[in-house]
Order: sequence, then C-alpha cells, then structure tokens
Amino acid sequence: MRFSIHNKMCWSRALLLLLVQLLSVEAVPISMDKTKVKEPEKKPEEPPASVETGLHYDRYLREVIDFLEKDQHFREKLHNTDMEDIKQGKLAKELDFVSHHVRTKLDELKRQEVNRLRTLIKAKQDLEGGNDIAVDHQALLKQFEYLNHMNPHTFEVDDLDRLIKSATKDLENYDKERHEEFKKYEMMKEHDRREHLKTLDEDERQKEEDHYEEMRKKHADHPKVNHPGSQNQLKEVWEEADGLDPEDFDPKTFFNLHDTNGDGFFDEQELEALFTKELEKIYDPTNEEDDMVEMEEERLRMREHVMNEVDSNKDRLVSLDEFLVATKKKEFLEPDSWETLEQNQAYTDEEMREFEEHLAQQEQDLNLKTVDLQKQRDELERQQEQLNAQKIELQQAVEHMERLKSQKVEPPPEVHVEGNFIPEVHADDIQLHPDQAAQLQEHQPAAHAQDPQDTPQEHNNPHNQDPQGQQGLPQTHQDLLPGHQEAPQGQHNLP
Repeated sequence: MRFSIHNKMCWSRALLLLLVQLLSVEAVPISMDKTKVKEPEKKPEEPPASVETGLHYDRYLREVIDFLEKDQHFREKLHNTDMEDIKQGKLAKELDFVSHHVRTKLDELKRQEVNRLRTLIKAKQDLEGGNDIAVDHQALLKQFEYLNHMNPHTFEVDDLDRLIKSATKDLENYDKERHEEFKKYEMMKEHDRREHLKTLDEDERQKEEDHYEEMRKKHADHPKVNHPGSQNQLKEVWEEADGLDPEDFDPKTFFNLHDTNGDGFFDEQELEALFTKELEKIYDPTNEEDDMVEMEEERLRMREHVMNEVDSNKDRLVSLDEFLVATKKKEFLEPDSWETLEQNQAYTDEEMREFEEHLAQQEQDLNLKTVDLQKQRDELERQQEQLNAQKIELQQAVEHMERLKSQKVEPPPEVHVEGNFIPEVHADDIQLHPDQAAQLQEHQPAAHAQDPQDTPQEHNNPHNQDPQGQQGLPQTHQDLLPGHQEAPQGQHNLP
C-alpha cells in the first residue's frame, strides 16, 4: 500500500518540478552593461537531482523539457508565463520560435517514443497469445493522449500542448484517486473483520468485539496533535528535530533549513517530512492498534491541508514568499484543533453497504465461473479416460501382432479341387489291414483297364485308386493326419 501511494505521489511532481527547474534559472538582465561589469568565473553546474515522476512517459517528458531548456527564447517565455497559462497550453505556441536544432532533436525524441509504444503494444499482444493477429498500431496509440499519434514523425505545438495537459491531468487526479484507494482499504479491513466474527460462537464473538473496542480506545489515547503548518507545529520541529531554541524561531530560517534540495520551494515530500513528529504521537509500528497504512494516509492528509492553505497559485509547490505570507495569518498563529483519522471515518454506512454488495456479487460471479470450470475439467478428464482406453487397446493389438510375428505361425498348404476336399493322404502314411491291402491290389488292374488314356503319373497316384481299396481310412477331415491332401470327390466313403 505504501509503495503504491508514494508512486502516485511522485506523479504530482511530474511536470511542475521540471518546469520549476527552468523557472529557477535567472534570466539575463537586459539593462546590464557587460563592458563595465566583470563577469564572475563560471563554475560547472551540477545536474539537478533526479525527479522520479512515476509516469510511464517519464523519460520522454524529461528529455523534452531538457531540450526546451536549451533554447533561450523558450526559457525567457517560460520565465514570464503564469503557471495557469502553462496548464492551458499558451506556452506550447512558443514552440514555433525555438531553434531548428532543438526542433530536430524533439522530432527524434518523438519518433523514439512512438517506436517504444509500438514495441510495448506488440509485447502485450504476444503475451496475450495474439501472435498471428494483425496489430492496428494507429488505433492502439490513441490511448496515449500525451502525443499526437497521427503524426509520428515530427514534434509539433500540439505535442507539447498534449504533454503539458496530460501531466496536469495526472496531477489533478492524484488526490482523488488516493482517497478512493484508501477508502477501499478501510472498507475491506472492516469487511474482513465482520466476516471473521461470523465464524465465531457467541462467547468468542463477544471477546473479539471487546478486544476491538479496547484497541480503538488505546489508539485514540495519544498526545494532542498540532495543526499541520501552524506555528506550534513548526516550532516543535524547530526545537526537537533541528535542536534550536523555540524562542529564536524564524520562518525564513526554518524554510531554508528544510528546503533540502535548495530549489527555493517546498515540494510535497519536503512538506510531508515536517509532519513526522506529529505522526509519531499517534502511530507506533510496534503497537497492535496502530495501522501504518493509516499513518501514511494521515501524513498525506496533512500535506494536502497545508497545500490548500499556503499554495496560493496552486502549482503544488510552496515558495518562500507563499510560506512567509502564511506565517502572518491568523490560522498560523491561532489554529483550530486537528481532527485525526479516527475522528473522521473514511467511508459512510451507505458506501460500506454498497461495497459489501459489490463483493457479494463478485463472489457469486466467481462461484459461477468455478462451477463452469469444474464442468470443463470433468469433461476433459472423461475425454482423457477415453483416449487412455483407446491407447491401451492399440498397445494390446500391437503386442498381439508382435507375438504372432515372433512365433512365425504359418497355415498348412491346401490344394483346392472341384467338390469337397480333404487333406492329402499318402499311401505310405496309411496302415491297411492285410485283407484290405489284398483287395486294393486286385482292383488296381481293373482300374487301369477302365481308363486306358491315363498317364503313368495317374497310375501311381493314390487319388485314382479304387474307393474299395481305401477301406479303413479316416471318415472325417479331423481324423486325417496333418498335412495330408483331401481326396477327389467320390472317394470320401471307403468300404
């Protein structure tokens, strides 16, 4: 939380501190007679302290301001232009009168910035899985309001005007966004407390409520807090932080002591550093009852209050003149008491109710999405099971084929003839009864006489033997010896 707040706080220094850097440079006196005045020895200027703005276009903003500073005409116009006129874009028109060298460099800076944005857009597209989708850079560049995307090549008056207005808009929205962020934090903390109470039984819930009230009272029991920016508050810093006698308090000396960067202004961080002593009265990081996020919010509230009271030109900076004027006001000498956060709840009951309704709706939407995702997961698991079963079946089929291949099992040869067939039967393999053998020999000559055209091969073929000579052969295909050929039709039944 603190990191987020401080990052946003840096936004409020974005353009204005960089412009103040230019305004703080003394203009050349016009009426000075340089022939009669001995110029002091020039010393190399130290570069200004880096101002981290937190803006995503921070580098581009810095470089534009740095090069505009090098143009004498622009610097003089800037020195004589009111901050409100700068915000409204009147200064941007002076870009037409800057030197060619500066304009050329600004053109180059803009082209580099446009290329950077296009690279960011492409990187985001890749992360979102849109590698094959054509990117419309012109349409996407519209979201970057601080430059004119229709002209990506040259830096024009419109570009400077957009840059100033965008930075100003970011500054003005800072406080509003910070308040909303802290309000949500407080409401979420209260919501979590209420939800925790629902999980307790009656006795435990009462103990928790009593402990909560005890912590609230303990936190509120602290020394009086001085009004931020008042004489009493600054004198306390003068005495305790600076180690000086409060009777010797001098506003101008105080300002110079705490203008840590010596630019002649109190910026927001320098102001907030003045409130540390007051905050230590309320918050201690070792105490259970003290919330350090609330401490940072209290610090920012104090800074915002002083800015509203002292910053007369609303440039979010306090000059020495503004500070000295404020020290003469009644509010500085006789301030009202300061109400701390525990005296000012960050949200109303209606806002809390709407916040919890919003959380309930979010929870319901998440539950629906969870159910839908669970259904999708079940369906994917079912499909996976089917794929696994098919894979197992395929593996089994492959293994069966591999076993058959390894065994080299071949079916017995068969000879097909007309009619029915039986396995081939060789005479040597058949053992006949002696009477059957005699009858077979008696019938063989008769068989030759019946068909004188038979070839010698047919006379020796057991398939042409008389059916009566095959008495005793097996009657079925299963009864024959393996590998024997079936006899021709008409020789199935032997006597």
